[in-house]
This record gives sequence, C-alpha cells and structure tokens, in this order.
Amino acid sequence: MKPTRRMFMTTGACGAAALAAQTLFDSVSFAQQQSPPRGTALTKEWQESLTPEQILALAKKGNERFVSGQPIERNYQQDVRATKKGQYPAAIVLSCIDSRAPAEIIFDAGIGNIFNARVAGNIVDEDLAGSMEFACKISGSKLVLVMGHTNCGAVKGAIDNAKLGNLTQLLAKLRPAVEAMSNYPGEHSSHNLQFVDAVATKNVQLTVENVRKISPILKEMEEKKQIIIAGSMYNIANGKVEFL
Repeated sequence: MKPTRRMFMTTGACGAAALAAQTLFDSVSFAQQQSPPRGTALTKEWQESLTPEQILALAKKGNERFVSGQPIERNYQQDVRATKKGQYPAAIVLSCIDSRAPAEIIFDAGIGNIFNARVAGNIVDEDLAGSMEFACKISGSKLVLVMGHTNCGAVKGAIDNAKLGNLTQLLAKLRPAVEAMSNYPGEHSSHNLQFVDAVATKNVQLTVENVRKISPILKEMEEKKQIIIAGSMYNIANGKVEFL
C-alpha cells in the first residue's frame, strides 16, 4: 500500500512519547495510536521525543523510499499552512549546490522537516557553523548531516586547482581533501571519476571534523548525546545515500 501524507510520530518511554516512529518526517497510525491530521506540522513535542539515533535511522528510511520510487504522498500547500506559525525541523543537512542533489527530495521530506544548507563542495565555515548552531541549539534539530555526492564539479575544480574569481577561494578549502589522497592508487585527475569520488568522500569526512573544530557548541552537544554529527555520500547515478 502506498503511504499517505502525514507528519511523523515519535518514540519515547511513556505516555505520548510511547508512539513509535515509522517514516521520516511523516507520522502514521502505529500501535493503534491516532495520527495527526494530514498536513500537521512537526511539533515541538514530537521533535523533543525523537532521539538523534532515531532521526538518523528515519533519514535512511526516507532515502530508501526515494530510491524505491515509493515516496510519501504530499500536499505542499498543506505543509505551507501547517508551518506558517513555527518550525521544528528534525535535522540540518549541509550539502552541495549541485542541482541533482536536493536534500528534501533525496530524504523524502516535506516542507518544514529539515534545514537545508547548501554551498559548492559542502564545506563548512563560521557562517555555516552558525547556521548549524541555530538549527540545533535554538531550533532543536538533533542531526547534523554533511552530504557530499559523486561526480562533484567543485571537487573536480579543486583537483585541477581551478582559478575563477571568488570560486578560487572556495575551491582552496577543498584542497586538503585532495592532498589527503596523495597515496591513492591510480590517476590523480578530474577525469578519473573514482579518484574524484574518493576525494569527495574524504572531503565529507574532513568537513565533519571541521564542524566539531569550528563549533564548540555543536561538539559539546554531540558529546552529551544531544545530537549526532554524521557524514554521507549521495550517488547521483542511482539516488542512494551511503552513510559514512
């Protein structure tokens, strides 16, 4: 049966928190509990009752639905109306600007369910770290997910040491990932897509480390198990997300 559009329910120890989470960013009737009406926004209660581990697991389920071609049936205008007075997203995703990698679609999420930060090469700086701090410390998100992707143009530019206006400065921030792959067997070239993807994966790993270095706030939240900071790679050829 094709799933219908609803916002997601939560798992907890007792009472309302005992409702079990079943789909990412969408709630459904479960264990004979009544689900909220179609288009109901993610509430603070639901957001607080989900653990970071549950949110990460639900992100994986959302991508599985996307890959299988069985996404949740949605009415985005209902989402708009449901979120007009506030938002309680479950996660913040830092991804590349690549038009083939839209996070909400890849994770089968609706409006108001995730923060989406995008910059070429999915790198992190003080401004993006500040955005993550807003998402997690102020707005209650519990997952920081860095998502790179295969065949990344920004990574290719960094490998080629490309120069172009302000892009030069941005690509320089990807060079540590290129240099970290100095022992990679095979051609170190932007024409070698396996090398490109290896550099992109290393860049995600370095970005995750940099999130912790740049933001003591997020690092402390992670140490206290309040959030998870994780990395992933999106395959533009098949739609699958690999969680690192």
